[in-house]
Amino acid sequence: MNDDERLDDLQFAGLKILQKNTGFRFGMDAVLLSDFVRADASATVADFGTGTGILPLLLWGRGKGKRFEAFEIQPEMADMARRSVEMNGLSEYIHVHPVPVEQAPALLSPGSVDVVVCNPPYGAPGATLHNPHMDKDLARHQDARGLKPWFTAAYRLLRGRGRMALIYPAPMMLALMNDLSRAALTPKRFRLIYPREDRPANLVLVEAVKDAKPTLQPEPPLIVYQRNGAMTETLRKIYHLET
Repeated sequence: MNDDERLDDLQFAGLKILQKNTGFRFGMDAVLLSDFVRADASATVADFGTGTGILPLLLWGRGKGKRFEAFEIQPEMADMARRSVEMNGLSEYIHVHPVPVEQAPALLSPGSVDVVVCNPPYGAPGATLHNPHMDKDLARHQDARGLKPWFTAAYRLLRGRGRMALIYPAPMMLALMNDLSRAALTPKRFRLIYPREDRPANLVLVEAVKDAKPTLQPEPPLIVYQRNGAMTETLRKIYHLET
């Protein structure tokens, strides 16, 4: 472990993860996405923009997938993810590729993936201020092409009727669904996330299916905190906390 890193106990399935002391660290959005994802225990899962490798670890712990192919453009972050995988004894099942997401179809066979998961950068091109910390900036900001190349790569990798699951800012839900549809990834299921019951939704979970018919199923809203600041019972269950 490097001097600028720390080892965090996920308090779930005996898993641990390396993270930066001052750099980018995973948040609640990764936990919520891992709960939302539908994947069989035998599934092959690709993670686009894995960061520290949190999603493959959480999905493994939840029994959602057997083989994971994780892609991360930042070499240092990818190396940290790889070491976390080794530390948990999961190198046989989770493979970290230090390459841009767009190169994924060159490394994996077309139609070889059951589910693609993605907790992408939320910052639309030119819409938000950049962060002086390079790892945080890359983790939070899209380039000029947005996520369209990621959706193209997902379509090529997914088997017929394969699924892609994402978490994204709720105000940008329409643009996200339009871009997915243009890539022949049809939005089929979504769940809005509310910080409190009296606040507007700030995030949305979306599942799209390759080459599917255009029907969309809303799921019950997910409210994160009670008015007194305590976790809701729904969130506590997602975190596997006693209620």
